[in-house]
Amino acid sequence: MKVLEAHNITKIFPGVIALDSVDVSFELGEIHCIIGENGAGKSTLIKCLTGVYEPEEGEILIYGEDAMKKKALFDKIAYVPQEIDLFGYMSVAENLFLPYEKSGFKGLINKKVLNERAIPLLKKFHIHVDPNDLVKDISVSQQQLLQIARATVHEEYEVLILDEPTTSLTTKDTQILFEVIEQIRKENKAIIFISHKLEEIISLGDVLTVFRNGAKVAYSDIKSIDIPWVITQMTGREVDQNQVFYSTKTTDEVLLEVEHLTGERFADISFNLKKGEILGFSGLVGAGRSELMQAIFGYLPIYSGTVKLSGKKWKNGDTNYSVKNGFIYLPEERKAQCILPVLSIRENISITVLEDLKSKIGISRKKETNLAKQVIKDYDVKTPDMEKEIKFLSGGNQQKVIIGRSMCCNPKVLVFDEPTKGIDVGTKAQIYRMMKELAEEKGIGIILISSEMEEVIKCSNRIIALYNGKKAGEFDSKADKEQILSCIIGMKSE
Repeated sequence: MKVLEAHNITKIFPGVIALDSVDVSFELGEIHCIIGENGAGKSTLIKCLTGVYEPEEGEILIYGEDAMKKKALFDKIAYVPQEIDLFGYMSVAENLFLPYEKSGFKGLINKKVLNERAIPLLKKFHIHVDPNDLVKDISVSQQQLLQIARATVHEEYEVLILDEPTTSLTTKDTQILFEVIEQIRKENKAIIFISHKLEEIISLGDVLTVFRNGAKVAYSDIKSIDIPWVITQMTGREVDQNQVFYSTKTTDEVLLEVEHLTGERFADISFNLKKGEILGFSGLVGAGRSELMQAIFGYLPIYSGTVKLSGKKWKNGDTNYSVKNGFIYLPEERKAQCILPVLSIRENISITVLEDLKSKIGISRKKETNLAKQVIKDYDVKTPDMEKEIKFLSGGNQQKVIIGRSMCCNPKVLVFDEPTKGIDVGTKAQIYRMMKELAEEKGIGIILISSEMEEVIKCSNRIIALYNGKKAGEFDSKADKEQILSCIIGMKSE
């Protein structure tokens, strides 16, 4: 039975047709997957389906009724965003049932009753925490599962929309989520599953809708398709999945030397990075990869060990020193830690080099504009206007701005921490090519941290595996996937 329908939906923003006459419907008891490149129109569609945006043309029907005329119908749509959207200083139980009215609570809230109602839900979603724990104190994986559980609490929901729900989950928690999704499907709810992870879509979904450039370009039963077909529909071209992106111009010159480094969540790590090399770091969530790089960058403490860049002894605990001396770290949480969301693309690009843009009376707008134009051109940033707030760019285009901005600082070493998180397969290839070009043409040493094994293997000249904060193995570009995997799960070590 069709519960949610979009007929002839068109949504226009200045200079952009975000959705172009889209027709799509969703049925109870079905997992309907949606995929498309960044900027294909997926997010705009979801905002129309949840009542956030009102389309210029078309209608949204919920159980056959026009939801734009009867807004209360949108209460039947539960939406879980990609980014964590919880209250860190409130308890797990409080977050679970907010807003209380929609969760069936009225009047003054009895904390004991709140906690009692929370326990079976936490058990159902395998969230192994106390209802009284503050959300800021539980893991990111547990926060993501909590966010999904919260969406299902509201009594009226009939459709559950999951936007990139596995981005922050471990492999184990992803499997738990899939089991929960199957259970929700059996409760006769409609599930809309948005993901860039093709393997997840093929293994989980019933049907698939593909978007490209604001239009619905394909629809199919998932049993009758394969991954190459999906990629071709998404990109409009065939993409070689076996293409490799490691640097072909590495030198013997050592840029970065790390000896017996110990810090928060890692111990006794030694490695070196050569000029023009892409060095991959593989490991499970919590293995210490990010903490290691954040310590070298100066954000986290170093307890012992030494670091040298270009033969020069490194100053610990000073991020300004790191940037000025050519060590740039690009964090995993792009929206929370990399961009200034309410500032324009121009301002986000220039923010790191304001000293170079000074004139006699302040910042030279001409210099700033020219710099922004150059970065947008060089890094193929898709935007109608550099004055657009960066939060409105797709994840892939935000990442391009971040890379371009970093290059304005003349780095010697660039650390990419999960650079393609939440990015589609076509844009991933662009990011890989950028890393390869930076290594080969600029001689920059690239460090790639990724939870995707295929990504690490196809992009890295060498691979270092970490397990439980320690170096478990080191491999060359011809590494065997099973060997690396055995190291990152603790079955083998150096």
